[in-house]
This record gives sequence, structure tokens and C-alpha cells, in this order.
Amino acid sequence: MIEANAVYVIVAREFKKFIRERTRLVSAIARPLVWLFLIGGGMSRIVPIAGGVSYMQFIFPGILGMTILFSSIFSSISIIWDKEFGFMKEILVAPISRFSIVVGKATSGMVLSTIQAAIILAFFPLLGLKIGFAEVAGILLISAALSFAISSLGIVLASFYDSYESFSVIMNFIVMPMFFLSGAMYPVKLMPTILRFFTRINPLTYGIDAIKHLSLPPGAGPMGADFPFLLDVAVIIAATVIFVAIGGKAFERKG
Repeated sequence: MIEANAVYVIVAREFKKFIRERTRLVSAIARPLVWLFLIGGGMSRIVPIAGGVSYMQFIFPGILGMTILFSSIFSSISIIWDKEFGFMKEILVAPISRFSIVVGKATSGMVLSTIQAAIILAFFPLLGLKIGFAEVAGILLISAALSFAISSLGIVLASFYDSYESFSVIMNFIVMPMFFLSGAMYPVKLMPTILRFFTRINPLTYGIDAIKHLSLPPGAGPMGADFPFLLDVAVIIAATVIFVAIGGKAFERKG
């Protein structure tokens, strides 16, 4: 019960902070919509329809992945603020395991990211996609699992930094390559060999691919999913376990 209460307190605190910062929600939603309707709309004039899927329909799972990536990994910035204002010291001296801290932070990132992904998902009828209730529920579950994994990765990285400036630099160095090497903007199977290697070790790739399975029509050809659905789920779960374990060990060293 103590560990569960610790997780609840961390999640509730982050959620209250998010609710109070309304501009954060607006900016988090505006970014993927700009990419979807401006960049996607422009590229759809160039990229022909393949397998009955337009380019805007193709990048829609990638835009969901972008929403999850940015909101999840930047939710770990709260760790930097907690360090600077001394709140992290209070957490570390509490009689709870370090894994509870990681799980609590990752869960808060998961909740906030899934809410934002659900808002973006509501735009699918405007793109002509036909997604049933079961598929919507599946996409939300995949979004939650992926956001938990990405939030855990952000926590691992944040545990090694004490200033917002240095953390922001490494985040920008990691986030954009993760996005562009995830199959979000172009099919993985059409990438050069060297890029396909980096794409296959990117956990975001498998989350976006799983969403493609649930959102795009079957027989989409090169515009469809690149990997088996069960492989996508297995990689997301494995990445979550690895990142949580590393994050727990990193916080143990600070105890």
C-alpha cells in the first residue's frame, strides 16, 4: 500500500500541474495538428495514393506517435525541476523503493500523453479513415503502453542531468532522430539499409507500426504496417521493462 500510495501521489501531483498549465495542453495539441494538416496536406499533393491510402492517412499513426513522443519524454523534465527545488531529495529519503518513483513518474507521463493522443485520435474521421470502436480502444491501449515506455526512457536520461539546459540539449538530439527514424513520415521498408537498422532499434517504430495495424485498411501495401503486430507489442513491453529497470538502478545510486 505504501508503494501504491507513493505512485498515486506522484501521478496526482503531475496531473494537477498539467491542468494548471493550460498553454502546455494547447501547444501539445497544436504541434501534431500543424504537422498533419500543413505538412501532410502539402506532401499529399506530391505523394500518390498507394493501396487505397493517402499520404495524410499514412502519417496519421505517425502523428499520434509524435504526440506520444514529445509529451512523454518531455514529461521527465519535471525530474529536473524537482532536483533544482529540492523536492526530489524529499522523495529519495521517503521509505519507498526507487522503482516506485520511476513507475510513478512514468505513469504520470503515460496518463498525460494518452489524453493528448486521444484528442488527436478524434480527428480521424476528417481524414476519411474508418476505425471501429474496438480499433479505437486498441489504439488507446497501444498509446498508453508506448507512452509508458517513452516516459521511462526520458526518466533514465533525466536521472543523469541536474540542469534544464543540458537536459534540453540531449533531448533535442534524441527526440527528432527518434521521430524521423520511426516510420512516421515514410515507410520503413523503403528506407536505405543503414537507416532501416536504426529504425529497427527505435522503440517508437514499433508503437507507430502497431497503430498502423489498427488504423489503416488491410492491403495498404507499402503504406501499411512493416512488422507483425505481436512483434510490435513484444518490443514495447521489452523496452518498458528495460527502461524501468535501468531507471530504478539509476535512482538507487542517488539514494
